[in-house]
Amino acid sequence: MKIMIVAGEASGDLHASRLIEALRERDPECEIRFIGGDKMAVAAGKAPELHYDRLNVMGFSEVLRNLGSIFRNLRFAKGLIREFQPDVLVLVDFPGFNLKLARFASRLGIRVDYYISPKLWAWKEYRIKSIRRYITRMYSILPFETDFYRKRDFDRVTYVGNPSVEEIDYALGHIAPLRHFKERQGIDDERPMIALVPGSRKGEIRNNLPLMIEAAKKYPEFQYVVAAAPSIPEIFYREIAQDPGLKVAFGATPTLIKYSKAALVTSGTATLETALVGTPQVVCYRANGKKWSYKVMEKLLKVKYVSLPNLIVGNAVVPELLVHRCTVAHICRELTPLLQPSPKRDWQLNGYRMMRRKLGTSIAPRYAAELILDQ
Repeated sequence: MKIMIVAGEASGDLHASRLIEALRERDPECEIRFIGGDKMAVAAGKAPELHYDRLNVMGFSEVLRNLGSIFRNLRFAKGLIREFQPDVLVLVDFPGFNLKLARFASRLGIRVDYYISPKLWAWKEYRIKSIRRYITRMYSILPFETDFYRKRDFDRVTYVGNPSVEEIDYALGHIAPLRHFKERQGIDDERPMIALVPGSRKGEIRNNLPLMIEAAKKYPEFQYVVAAAPSIPEIFYREIAQDPGLKVAFGATPTLIKYSKAALVTSGTATLETALVGTPQVVCYRANGKKWSYKVMEKLLKVKYVSLPNLIVGNAVVPELLVHRCTVAHICRELTPLLQPSPKRDWQLNGYRMMRRKLGTSIAPRYAAELILDQ
């Protein structure tokens, strides 16, 4: 079977690499070509046809500046599809780019499967029209997405499980002892830790890390440690923080979160991972901090919550401090009861257990691989 996979960012590269492993395990003879990153390259045993770092541009102004390269990359990807003629094109999230490829491939008569749905339930619901028209099968990793699609006349959707469940379980099963973790990260302070998880993009870190540090400093009986994104150099964190004693942990985010009393987490997949680890958290998303931008976001978003634990459970399991509501005072108000035994801490941990039950036990990449190969 000939399979082409397209992932356009770091998270997609990770999830697609696990999918490639599962595909090759089930069908060692399958021929895979892909657009993606280094993790996919390791799984496939070959280099990507195009690396995702040439695709991933964020923000309106950055898109405008890179229109030429965006169109060149689209032409390249379409040429690869036409030349390779895969039995199935598997798209991984990244809808702005991938839905254009879905249209192109579908018109060539190529089956198009989607692994990890675009977040249509949050914004850009109009994309459902393209999904109905061009997508053969959707493999969802969030349990509430199946109802969302079926209510919009798209029933070719299967919840395959959430890959973060397996990833976090694996990480916790191989966790280093606290003493070894501190030695490796150069932490000689014996105070309990507050984990700061400010996101994986430079803009998120700029907006959120200084505020997180200012809030964490209100608790001198604790030390705070930043969970670094692998693609961001340490000097960037130090420049943003302006804190000579800043502690930054690389390559050990689940371990840091596990050994922390609580965490301040920028909204995103990290909120789900923190919940799976079982550490209480406050969700912070500062953006530009203007009240009017919050009002715009309220109008654009189609959901009551933005953090994944709350969306999955359908309740306010974790506090969400968004835009102008994300202040030091509000962070401390929510964080204080989580650093000690309290009803709020118990409520959150009970919510985590409910979330885990809703996510189920399916191993997402294996289930998705089975469906891709058996159609």
